[in-house]
Amino acid sequence: MISVAVQLDSRSYPIHIGAGLLADSALVARTVAARQVLVVTNDVVAPLYLEALCAGLADREVAVCVLPDGEQHKTLVSFERIVDCLVEHEFHRDCCVVALGGGVVGDVAGFAAASYQRGVGLVQVPTTLLAQVDSSVGGKTAVNHSLAKNMIGAFYQPQAVIADTATLATLPPRELAAGLAEVVKYGLIADADLFAWLEEHIGSLLGREPRALELAIKRSCEIKAAIVAEDEREHGNRALLNFGHTFGHALEVLGRYERWLHGEAVAIGMVMAANASAALGRLDGGQRARIEMLVCNAGLPVRARGVAPDDMLEHMRMDKKVAKSQLRLVLLERIGAGYLAPAPEPALLRRAIADQLEA
Repeated sequence: MISVAVQLDSRSYPIHIGAGLLADSALVARTVAARQVLVVTNDVVAPLYLEALCAGLADREVAVCVLPDGEQHKTLVSFERIVDCLVEHEFHRDCCVVALGGGVVGDVAGFAAASYQRGVGLVQVPTTLLAQVDSSVGGKTAVNHSLAKNMIGAFYQPQAVIADTATLATLPPRELAAGLAEVVKYGLIADADLFAWLEEHIGSLLGREPRALELAIKRSCEIKAAIVAEDEREHGNRALLNFGHTFGHALEVLGRYERWLHGEAVAIGMVMAANASAALGRLDGGQRARIEMLVCNAGLPVRARGVAPDDMLEHMRMDKKVAKSQLRLVLLERIGAGYLAPAPEPALLRRAIADQLEA
């Protein structure tokens, strides 16, 4: 087991990474200290991993809330189901919510934990690559609005993260690739060596080679932990973690949260952001081409069909990085160096988007 620390003074917590961690009942029991535990999961993950998790909680008062799978269920309705379960079982302020699943489960369960009795314990147990490298770490919790992604939520850190890499064996290939989009993002914004390593080892990652996956998860968590420790509530550099996301979130809304997985939309968005960076003269053409090639080689889309640039721009104006009515974007100086800046002039931005759209 490898552990990475998120350093937040008295609220610091570990990210445990390794194969078979869910089967380690002692680790689960040690990590989840509360006597009352609500496990939130979904109808895909529950049959696979709920029993193993609960074996480590055998001496606790445990309730389970099973949500339907999918981004379209990351809503206030699901949030209410979790809170209803906490109330119905008379869970107290010293209880703990354990989020067993991917990013949707982690985000909505985290938001419920942040809200119930003004905040109860939270442990993240991510079972997808995207959740293990990104959404389970850093304390962003939310549900979607029909017109804007992650518009309702709170910053709320977990007490710990248990990332069992063995769960990736049951992940559908499309979801594995979607998680790789976030790993690519870390290389682009902060670590050129990671990006080069991904270019060399993308086949091993797609083939689920355990050591390659462990290294990718560890390095991704190290980068995110360092950024979150510096800027927990996104007043500065934490915005870099949203590279490609402003474009991607607009695609998700336009696709009604069903057409593209989050990582797929982000992948297209990263290429759009690279286009804008190149058009501004920051990113050279060779590096822009490397970015698109790696995204393709990861099994991810680089173009979207049936989307209008003006519709994209309209939804991007709802992005949470808008400040004083000014849209800001995360762009690239070069591979490994992201920066936050006001969006380029409309014609340039429209072209950066249009180049990745198909009729």
